[in-house]
Amino acid sequence: MILSATEWQSYLERLERLEAAETARQPAPGPPDEVLPTRQAAAYLGLCEEALLRARRAGRIAGVRLNDKDWGFWRSALDAYPRRYHRLTVAAGPARHPAPLASREAA
Repeated sequence: MILSATEWQSYLERLERLEAAETARQPAPGPPDEVLPTRQAAAYLGLCEEALLRARRAGRIAGVRLNDKDWGFWRSALDAYPRRYHRLTVAAGPARHPAPLASREAA
C-alpha cells in the first residue's frame, strides 16, 4: 500500500494523539506496598497475633515468610481483610418464634 506524505503524516499525528490519550487514561501508580510483621499487622487490624495467624492458616489472608519464626503481611491485604470478612451486627430485638404446634392445634 502506497500512501502520500500528507496521509502518512496524518496517520502519525493520529497515532501520537491516541498514545497520549491512552497514557493520560492510565492511573498513576500508588505508593509501594509495605510488609508488616505479625505484631504490627495484628495491631493494625485490632486483632491478637494468634487470631491473625489463624486467619493466615485458614487462607483468609495472605502472608509472606519473613524468617523461621515470623510472618509478614502486605498492608493492602490487611486493608482488604476487614471489609471482606466484616460481619454486620443486627440490633437484637425480641426473638420471634412461631407458637408450638400443640398450642396452634388447640386454637
